[in-house]
Amino acid sequence: MFNTLLNLKSATVKAMEKIAGEENVLSGKEELFVYSTDSTNTTEQKEMAEVVVFPQNTMQVSEIMKYAYKKSIAVTPRSGGTNVCGACLPKKGGIILDFSKMNKILEINKDNLLCKAEPGVIIEDLQKAVEKYDLFYPPDPSNLKVSMLGGSIGLSSGGPHTFKYGSTKDFIIDLEVVLSDGTILNTGCDCSKNVTGYNLTQLFVGSEGTLGVITQATVRLIPKPETKRVMLAYFDTLEDTSKTVNDIISNLITPSVIDLIDKNTINTIESFYPTGLLTDKTAALLIEIDGFKSALNEQYEKIIEICKNNNSSYIQTASTKEEEERIWISRRSSFGATAKLAPNVMTEDVVVPRDKIVPLVKGIQYICDKYSLKTCIMGHIGDGNIHPNIALDLRNSIEKDNFLKAKKELFELAVSLGGTLSGEHGIGCEKSEFINLALNQNSIKIMKQIKKLLDPKNILNPKKIFSEE
Repeated sequence: MFNTLLNLKSATVKAMEKIAGEENVLSGKEELFVYSTDSTNTTEQKEMAEVVVFPQNTMQVSEIMKYAYKKSIAVTPRSGGTNVCGACLPKKGGIILDFSKMNKILEINKDNLLCKAEPGVIIEDLQKAVEKYDLFYPPDPSNLKVSMLGGSIGLSSGGPHTFKYGSTKDFIIDLEVVLSDGTILNTGCDCSKNVTGYNLTQLFVGSEGTLGVITQATVRLIPKPETKRVMLAYFDTLEDTSKTVNDIISNLITPSVIDLIDKNTINTIESFYPTGLLTDKTAALLIEIDGFKSALNEQYEKIIEICKNNNSSYIQTASTKEEEERIWISRRSSFGATAKLAPNVMTEDVVVPRDKIVPLVKGIQYICDKYSLKTCIMGHIGDGNIHPNIALDLRNSIEKDNFLKAKKELFELAVSLGGTLSGEHGIGCEKSEFINLALNQNSIKIMKQIKKLLDPKNILNPKKIFSEE
């Protein structure tokens, strides 16, 4: 048996070298160990792939999939590996497709407001490239400096701008996808409106590489807003914070960003990345508005008035780009600051209706206090998506056990409030055992039938989303 496995591995490596070139294949033990992880913190035994391949084009991906299909070898698509749900862990070994070398922006069409790009393009690079044409690609995951387009589509990632503009799923109009048997499929067209047949594009967005391998995407763009204003409003109660959000929306104002930062997060950021935050406040709202200069002042003044009417104890406004950047640095430093508290940070991603934010946040605080877990809570309060960043040492069996108990109770809480397990991070293998909490059995049955139809041999990113396959 051992010799058979060695021969299979050798044959697979040689096949991959023939398809993609020897310089685009990794098979050393140390190299494979590196690819046995992503940004997910876990102490579970790491499964290693047999080989890592860096495809250069769609035809190579198709040939790789044909080989894998014939041999029934698992294939795990991987972009930046920055996800936190175990979405690109090689749970059944096999082949890892690393798309970092398929990183070209192929077309920016200003007249049609679209951009064609390969899956390895970094989100921030895409945003900067289209901004040169006065265009805007709003989806902005917090790790946008390293997050890649393919992964963000696979997980339908969001970010702070989701409240006004929508998440990744709202900006994908066509995908080039390689199916499990190597078939190349286009899911849409270059038109922003398309109801010709089933919406195959949205089927693959958020499917975490379990239905097909994305090799090219056509994304929708919008005109770049002329300007923006940024502020931080501090509050002494969560109730006042939540009411402020509702009052802003009720006054017909749609901020481009409206994010929550709790007291623990504020204090943790100031301890490690000082940016001048007020550490004695219960919570802060990061609010950004954008649009035409002529329209912003009235919105800005109205938001200030609403914050004061809801007992905001202090409002910090940015009058220069440097001050704007300082506020944004504080927001984007939340995860890194929490990582200073303990060796590991477990980031969760529950979402509830906006009117359930206060019971969700207080429930998270209660659960974490019950299990003696340090937690920093922040998130996109405008769309109900909250991220508890839990700092712990996974080598400590008691802390790990407490976290697993808290994690289950956190998901149960979110679902009981009318919410669900994930708003933008995905399910991967970290949340798959809880999928039954959020979906009824008929929904799961249909999803598994779709998976079986498109991936009959279960070779595409197996053991993800569903707890059993």
